[in-house]
Amino acid sequence: MFVVLVLAVNGCLDSRKERALKDYNRDVGTIVAASNQEVAKPFFDYLTSGDVTGSDLGVQIRQLRITAEEGVKRAKALDVPGSMQAAHQNVMLTLNLRAEALTKIAAKIDAAQGRGQQAEKATEEIAGQMKAFLASDVIWSQRAVPLIVEALDDAQIGGQTVTDSQFLPAYKWLAPQTVATAIGGQASSGGNGSDGAVAPGLHGHGIIRTQVGDAALEPTPASTTVPAKAPLIVKVTFQNQGDNVERDVVVQLRLTAPGVKTVTTKKTVDTTQAKQETTVEIPIASVPPAGTAAELTVRVNAVGGEKNTDNNSQAYTVLFGS
Repeated sequence: MFVVLVLAVNGCLDSRKERALKDYNRDVGTIVAASNQEVAKPFFDYLTSGDVTGSDLGVQIRQLRITAEEGVKRAKALDVPGSMQAAHQNVMLTLNLRAEALTKIAAKIDAAQGRGQQAEKATEEIAGQMKAFLASDVIWSQRAVPLIVEALDDAQIGGQTVTDSQFLPAYKWLAPQTVATAIGGQASSGGNGSDGAVAPGLHGHGIIRTQVGDAALEPTPASTTVPAKAPLIVKVTFQNQGDNVERDVVVQLRLTAPGVKTVTTKKTVDTTQAKQETTVEIPIASVPPAGTAAELTVRVNAVGGEKNTDNNSQAYTVLFGS
């Protein structure tokens, strides 16, 4: 009878241990999956889509920082089995690296969207934090996952899936110029030469004209009436006023009106030729109702080596008619 009781007790303990290990793997997988889908994906979507720029981008990144910190808190509150302690240290390091990097990026994003040395420094610091995302991916794949698998294997628990996690989508994000292009800022080097250095000579662009359909927009304080019909196709003509071929030139639009959500969008031009004009058509998906006065801001982002950005942007007052 005593032997049967001992076996029963041991069986219960083994069952409880197995359940605890499975629960831990499942709970950690849920947290890391949220880091992938609710933090990493929207973060890089915001940077690459052009739908969120300016102060709105800073607001969104600060919100993602809060979400990342919530993931850290959830992981810290888990009931960690003894055999998962080593794995859990690496889980926490993975999540903390991501949350801390987002905190630092959120603090620098507004400055990085400006101009001058301060903007260049902020952009470089943001690119530096991308290395923390890369480090978190390495720690997860090379330390956390193997240790979780080891604990499950030691307990002879099969049929379990350990969640994959990759926060940084591509190595290109480690380059300041990639960050600058995405956020509409500037980096200290522009990648015009084959080695990433700025080529000799003048660099930069200037806006020549902006049209909606056949109507040429007059800069503020003048105003131009356009149909309140979406999509609004904005045609921007700008000139490469430097001595070099420029690559990955970003043209951004921002439409603001009272009581209406701000609309931002952008398009990247692969190359522009020295002293030549380029025209790009950019659709704005939604427009304010008829009778609304709005401000349309057009900006050609600075390229590496560009010193004078006075003619890179222009504001227009647009009246939406029926």
